[in-house]
Amino acid sequence: MCAGLHSIILKTLGAKECIFIICSSFETEWRPRTECSTGCRYLNMGNLLKVLTCTDLEQGPNFFLDFENAQPTESEKEIYNQVNVVLKDAEGILEDLQSYRGAGHEIREAIQHPNDEKLQEKAWGAVVPLVGKLKKFYEFSQRLEAGLRGLLGALTSTPYSPTQHLEREQALAKQFAEILHFTLRFDELKMTNPAIQNDFSYYRRTLSRMRINNVPAEGENEVNNELANRMSLFYAEATPMLKTLSDATTKFVSENKNLPIENTTDCLSTMASVCRVMLETPEYRSRFTNEETVSFCLRVMVGVIILYDHVHPVGAFAKTSKIDMKGCIKVLKDQPPNSVEGLLNALRYTTKHLNDETTSKQIKSMLQ
Repeated sequence: MCAGLHSIILKTLGAKECIFIICSSFETEWRPRTECSTGCRYLNMGNLLKVLTCTDLEQGPNFFLDFENAQPTESEKEIYNQVNVVLKDAEGILEDLQSYRGAGHEIREAIQHPNDEKLQEKAWGAVVPLVGKLKKFYEFSQRLEAGLRGLLGALTSTPYSPTQHLEREQALAKQFAEILHFTLRFDELKMTNPAIQNDFSYYRRTLSRMRINNVPAEGENEVNNELANRMSLFYAEATPMLKTLSDATTKFVSENKNLPIENTTDCLSTMASVCRVMLETPEYRSRFTNEETVSFCLRVMVGVIILYDHVHPVGAFAKTSKIDMKGCIKVLKDQPPNSVEGLLNALRYTTKHLNDETTSKQIKSMLQ
């Protein structure tokens, strides 16, 4: 031990982190931590102290987030129960989307034989219930947005840091992860199903034609013109659920002007870091009891990176980003290739800043 320094203890006083110094002269004092150019933190004490060695704690959040078993504490229950009402329907939405086959055959027949009334009626009869499903998906996105905003409010509030929130409120962190997991799965299924936009386009064209001809349209009351316009914008997006979450997060930041944007973006970057650390640390990974938890963690990590990239002013790929993008990409590439190609494609094609000049060549080459 250094002759001038007998012990160093990290402590938190409110929101300010300090270091307790016991010097050889037995003077003791609390001093706020400052930061050196390398990211290591040290004290301004003249010549007595220079840079303190960085510890693992300084490299980022390093705790286990129990995605499998986290249960809400009393203080979490109100938000948890509200979000849980939404999430319990998520699996059913995905099942409906996965089984969505579309009315492509009926639509083609109707278009090829425009004067055959029976084929027109058959196509319309096939499309109307499908549009009812699309309406349900869209309405679920609005419910999911409300749930996300509730979680962001809880996980970014003062006086706790994002790391403290995620560690203290693991059930809410788990729900946040479940929303991201659902979002990526929904968008993957939507992107591979062109029937969705084809069906809705045919529905709108036919409905417009019926109105011009004063023909009563079954199903018109279910999706009025205003709702149809909003649904059309939603399904025109390559990744509609992600766009919904991104817009909701941006709106949350703009509506909470007293809350620094860093509270929100740090919550996202911390979640990405926690997922990466759990995946690359054998001690943590061995605690997963369900083999699906690894893919869950990977998907959440990618989802939160994409969300951060859309919300943060300079994105996830800049040198100043608080997300270790090289580490995250390496974790993905360490998995069996066929299990993560979709996630790598999500980083390639649904992020906002990957192709910016500020993105390093190394990161770009890792994603080629």
